[in-house]
Amino acid sequence: MDIFKTVVGIALLAILFSLGKALFHLTSGKGNPDKMVRALTWRIGLSIGLLLLMLFAAHQGWISPHGVGR
Repeated sequence: MDIFKTVVGIALLAILFSLGKALFHLTSGKGNPDKMVRALTWRIGLSIGLLLLMLFAAHQGWISPHGVGR
């Protein structure tokens, strides 16, 4: 299960990196919106991929909900 945690951690870092890259392109004076849109597209794709991975892992029994609030 350590490899699964590593994959999820790397995916989260990649999502944050992509979000930071989009912020940089938004605030830089160059005004190239194509790079910002590309970075945000990568972020959305990575987020959807991570969500699908988590759903697959829950379906396979690799992870389980912890039951907070029950």
